[in-house]
Amino acid sequence: MTVGAFSFVLHSHLPYCRSAGRWPHGEEWIHEAASETYIPLLDALYDLKQEGCSFKLTLGITPVLVEQLADPLIIAHLGEFIDEKINRAQNDVKRFVKAGETHLVYLAKFYLDRYQKIQDSFHNRFACNIVAAFKTLQDEGCIEIVTSSATHAYLPLLKRDSSIYAQLRIGRESYKRHFGTYPYSVWLPECGYRPAVFDTSHGRKYKRPGLERFIADLNMGCFFAETHLVEGGEPVGKAREPVHGPYGSIGKRYYVPLLPHTEPTLRTTFLPYWVRSADSELLEVAVLGRDNRTGMQVWSAEWGYPGDYNYREFHKKDGISGLQYWKVTGAKVDLGTKEYYDPYWAAQRVAGHSAHYARLVEDLITNFYQETGKFGIIAAAYDSELFGHWWFEGVDWLKHVLRHLSQSELVQLTTAHEFVTQHPPEDVIALSEGSWGLDGDDFTWHNVDNKWMWDGDGDGQGGIHWAEMKMEKLAEKHLNATGKLKDLLNQAARELLLLQSSDWPFLITTGQAADYARHRFLEHVDRFDKLTRFAELDQTDELAMTKCQEFWELDKIFPDIDYRYFAELGKQNM
Repeated sequence: MTVGAFSFVLHSHLPYCRSAGRWPHGEEWIHEAASETYIPLLDALYDLKQEGCSFKLTLGITPVLVEQLADPLIIAHLGEFIDEKINRAQNDVKRFVKAGETHLVYLAKFYLDRYQKIQDSFHNRFACNIVAAFKTLQDEGCIEIVTSSATHAYLPLLKRDSSIYAQLRIGRESYKRHFGTYPYSVWLPECGYRPAVFDTSHGRKYKRPGLERFIADLNMGCFFAETHLVEGGEPVGKAREPVHGPYGSIGKRYYVPLLPHTEPTLRTTFLPYWVRSADSELLEVAVLGRDNRTGMQVWSAEWGYPGDYNYREFHKKDGISGLQYWKVTGAKVDLGTKEYYDPYWAAQRVAGHSAHYARLVEDLITNFYQETGKFGIIAAAYDSELFGHWWFEGVDWLKHVLRHLSQSELVQLTTAHEFVTQHPPEDVIALSEGSWGLDGDDFTWHNVDNKWMWDGDGDGQGGIHWAEMKMEKLAEKHLNATGKLKDLLNQAARELLLLQSSDWPFLITTGQAADYARHRFLEHVDRFDKLTRFAELDQTDELAMTKCQEFWELDKIFPDIDYRYFAELGKQNM
């Protein structure tokens, strides 16, 4: 008898980078993720299906990523990228044979075989259509594909509810266009949640709905939250460095009031909850919390699996081909003294780590059942790109874990939608604001380094909040625009979505590609400003429409967008 359920919740996202250059920043991001994560993951899942393995998986793919994976230009460039990897491996084989480097010849041939397999899968197994390959798995009931806001905007910091609605609505419509059905579950970018609030900034007190209201209004029924938002404690795990040892128990739980004026209730991420909206209104929107213990078994920098000394080192690359021939070697071994990688020993560690993880899941869910008598779920959430790209052996590990748990007599593999439908929440929870970012709050996306992106210049011009308000006013003014003016407003809406992406402030905060992020953000602000100036003047002459077409050709995203989604809530004429 199974006593609980488990689901990997893989969050797949990359910033929009179509035609934004290649190395070191730009389209190469998506080419690397597709060839090292998405195609290998598809191979693993299709292999399991052919084995007769009954697996289940929850897979988030952000709308902006889906749009890119379906774009013919990006797909063509991906084919070229894989071809180049094959050429580099072939040249390395010749170079190492000539140098008499036996082990490096072995590794170069290993990469050559790997990239040729990826090339074959891309062209023949999946017909160069990654999105359709994932759709097939969902249609067959193997996975649930989860949507998100259109361009992965960090929703708690958006000032206008119209922008929150538009981000989620456009993401939902994109999902329908690509997957043939509407989504049930939504990944809030960065697990960023905002409850209902009161705002006095306009001289009157009015209520802003919590994010669950937008989810309910768009007929979606489930989202995911960071551990501490559900448990009620301080940030842990990904939002705070590890607080448990590698073989610890379920982990600390916090007894806190579930609702005002009630007895303290056990909050745990092992159960789903209905989310209490403002005025205690109960919406049929469930929340699942990220399990920290299983999460840190992978995420932890100290004892997470990817740091095993036998796994491939990510940061050291060959000076000629860029291929990675070294292993982690040791905790404090510098790049210059790394030892050569051995795929055989890495595979042995994958086998051991996957078996350990499966046992951990069984122990955690069994302990919870024995303590509470409840059929719980472990929602183990990770960024998809961790597997294969950052952790080279990660996709193989996922495959082994799914195979192990599919044979478990204690744990049922499931998806978020399936679990919430079969085991609906019994309790209601009121969540506070937070995220899975540093310190569990908004800091990563709003701090001294990127505050200007939200607030604009000294006069409030040019920031995200300025653009939100400007788009809302234009959408309300032209609720029935047609022809050229409609095209102009739709393209302005696309630029607003792209400048709202959480990736730009994130990259500035982390120092990763900060100049690139700053450039991309300002570029979209400039385009948005030009287009909205035309719209404000009702200018649809040749100059305006040439610019509009030029900007569309650059990005070609969300072709069925409707600018009216950005009108103030309740005023959309749709």
